[in-house]
Amino acid sequence: MKYLCLAHEEEGLFKAMPHEQWLTLRQETLDYVQSLKASGHLIATHALQSARHGVLVRVRNHDLVTSDGPFAETKEQLGGIFLIEAHDFNEALRIASRWPSARFGTIEVRPVEETLREENRYGD
Repeated sequence: MKYLCLAHEEEGLFKAMPHEQWLTLRQETLDYVQSLKASGHLIATHALQSARHGVLVRVRNHDLVTSDGPFAETKEQLGGIFLIEAHDFNEALRIASRWPSARFGTIEVRPVEETLREENRYGD
């Protein structure tokens, strides 16, 4: 089963991090990515630029409405994603818990819907 893992991070914490600490964390992350690829668990991973560079898009009454980021009054923002393959939810949680930035932020793990349901978008 596929799971999307959303890495929520506090941008200020990373900006304040000493460069050597950042390089160590970066290498640890790259090594973990390689191990997930080798084990067949990793489908894709991408870091995201700051929420300051994001834009929300809405269409209301046929009109395009945009809002520049950041979007929420929160210290943490979505910093990256990784899509994994796991046998079950518990394995997905174990994989996410080893993601290095989980020590500094939060990893949200969500099962992927393989098809868009016909009966209800968020049915159980």
